[in-house]
Amino acid sequence: MTAASSLPAEPAQSSDSALNGGPSQRIALRRSAALHLATAFFIVVAITAVCTTIGARFGLGRAALTGLAVLGILLLAAVHQGRNQPGALKIGPEGLSIWNRAGILRTQGRIVGCSQWSDSLLMLWLEDDEGALHRLLLAADMLESRVFRELAVLARRAAHV
Repeated sequence: MTAASSLPAEPAQSSDSALNGGPSQRIALRRSAALHLATAFFIVVAITAVCTTIGARFGLGRAALTGLAVLGILLLAAVHQGRNQPGALKIGPEGLSIWNRAGILRTQGRIVGCSQWSDSLLMLWLEDDEGALHRLLLAADMLESRVFRELAVLARRAAHV
């Protein structure tokens, strides 16, 4: 893939035994402002719904306590999800390899499904050698636009084979 090899990226290390091995390079992923904004919006809506529902039945004191508890749970989930976000990917002849931000190979496999929402979001399903499916959500602001388009085309082709 020409776009993947022309991007500034970290070189693949020999300890990264990805199935699409060789001297190709990883594509570093940026953190997505769009996904962070969507998460913050979801948390505000959820807290508002909980406080409105509990407040109408049990009063403001219980609504505030329940709202704080729900806020804590949602913030913990958001932190966990943020740590689990991919940090780099590598497109190869055998499929896709995904690393986390610490540089540990998270998953690898061939693309077996995809969904695309406009030029904003791409959901990929990867199948590893054992047959397990892994989901990967990529926002357009995580990659350069030409790499996002290339990955979307590759995913649509692979999903329909």
